[in-house]
Amino acid sequence: MSFQTPITIADAIRNIESNRYLLPAIQREFEWSHTKIEWLFDSIMRNYPISSFLFWRVEGETKNNFRFYQFLKEYREKYNTHNHEFHSQQDFTAVLDGQQRLTSLYIGLRGSYAYRMPRLHEENSERVYPTRHLYLNIEHPLSNEEDGRIYEFKFLSNEDVRDKGNSWFKVSEIFSLSDDFEFNKYLDGHGLKAREFSYRSLSTLKNVIHSRPLINFFLEIEQNIDKALNVFIRINSGGQPLSFSTLLMSVAVANWEKKDARKEMNALVDNIRDKGFSISNDFVLKTFLYLHSKDIKFKVTNFSKENAKEFEREWDKIRNTILSIFDLVKTFGFIDATLTSKNALIPIIYYLYHGEKYDGFHTKIIYADDRGKIKKWLHAILVKGVLSGSSDNVLSQIRRAFTTDISKQKMEFQMSDFPSNKINNEIKRDVGVTDEFIDEILLTQKDEKHAFSILALLYPDMDYKNNNFHKDHLHPANKYNELTEADKSKYGWRTYNSILNLQMLDANENESKQDIALKLWIEQKTTEANMKSFLDSHLIPAVDWSLENFDEYIQRRKEILSTKLKKTLSITD
Repeated sequence: MSFQTPITIADAIRNIESNRYLLPAIQREFEWSHTKIEWLFDSIMRNYPISSFLFWRVEGETKNNFRFYQFLKEYREKYNTHNHEFHSQQDFTAVLDGQQRLTSLYIGLRGSYAYRMPRLHEENSERVYPTRHLYLNIEHPLSNEEDGRIYEFKFLSNEDVRDKGNSWFKVSEIFSLSDDFEFNKYLDGHGLKAREFSYRSLSTLKNVIHSRPLINFFLEIEQNIDKALNVFIRINSGGQPLSFSTLLMSVAVANWEKKDARKEMNALVDNIRDKGFSISNDFVLKTFLYLHSKDIKFKVTNFSKENAKEFEREWDKIRNTILSIFDLVKTFGFIDATLTSKNALIPIIYYLYHGEKYDGFHTKIIYADDRGKIKKWLHAILVKGVLSGSSDNVLSQIRRAFTTDISKQKMEFQMSDFPSNKINNEIKRDVGVTDEFIDEILLTQKDEKHAFSILALLYPDMDYKNNNFHKDHLHPANKYNELTEADKSKYGWRTYNSILNLQMLDANENESKQDIALKLWIEQKTTEANMKSFLDSHLIPAVDWSLENFDEYIQRRKEILSTKLKKTLSITD
């Protein structure tokens, strides 16, 4: 490996466009924000160092022994973030270090960056994610910027540019203006020499792109994939071992033989996103370890090339089980925000995977009782926060409910239903349901993350599969100001807006209930004959339901909810 003669940014961009620069599969995908790209261009304009790069010359058969990808040009948050694989017939250079910076330069000079407009309904459209190109403010420098920038680079949509007038220069236009004559002709034709700042800014931009050799790089020429992987690991970790998840991904994408690991992982993450949930590669890798490795911690020593091969062999089944679990939790009524710990799904994945139940588990009638048991267990685990924070030890404890010897897990796995009681016995951390804990969760607010699971435990028979439920204030929210001053002082909005005054209600029933006072609503919905069953099913105390009697109502309801939650959270079978 040796240091090479530096090249210009324009040279690097031309190499990217002609596919003479490619990305090895071990590289992570592009992840820089648009503001970080804007700052990079300011740094270049001010002659700040942008660090050196590390390239690997790929020749001969090495091209066929490894996967390589093109640089991303038209970036669109969430929807166009994946690099395309490219098979080159010619020798080329792979970028081992610097792809984030090079991609940023490529997008700024030749591509676009689409990011989400605020306060709009999510959809993959120009309205929500307008295409933006990089522009430079050539009217005046920035002043009093806390981050120290002088040159204002900004990604703007066509509509933004129309609103701002002609004081912004489209950065991509500088790429074709390398010739001094053509450059001056362009400035004269657009009247850009009249203002000193405009003239100086564009002259500087031309020089840093076309004239100054700012791309300093080392070049590795040895045709050894293992060495390239080792170099990649070291330069991306300051000489220290990478986190296990990063290394695992690197080894997996480098060693899968029949499948494209990156494409498979990306497709899975995208499919889960389309179901309304978000997962990372870390989740997938942790799941693999949980299914097939004795030690589930993200440590370099836990992985080898053989693991990568096993991962590839089992991939289809792992992928299908992960897809199945998100189909399942969707029928439970979860959305991404209310599924407060994705790690809580991993033991269920283990059960479905090794029990060969993942195909159609969320719909088949034969699994109805099992689904009910899993739903109850999952809500309870989330409410208790058993798998929040660092959860490897707890996950390992849970796995002992399925097998005592990970090497014999497939032979031992003969469970007919989900072992929630056995899991509870294996968990060593304190998950006791104390009065203090119950008091705390009963004050959970309507829109807090655990409210859904708490209410789902209290009202297990709603139509969660079809999302036909609403969180509803028993005493309507707009009646709060009608409380007596004494009750307001004693309880406040925190109690009024908590589980203590909430129920889960059929969506149609809630729409008809609207803001009707609790007393009137109960009287409209009941007769003397069905009064008791109605109150029991809605967990409403048999008291005076007028707002003037809020004190007694809230105390009695607390007793009802506490009793049910203690029973539900203590026994999950």
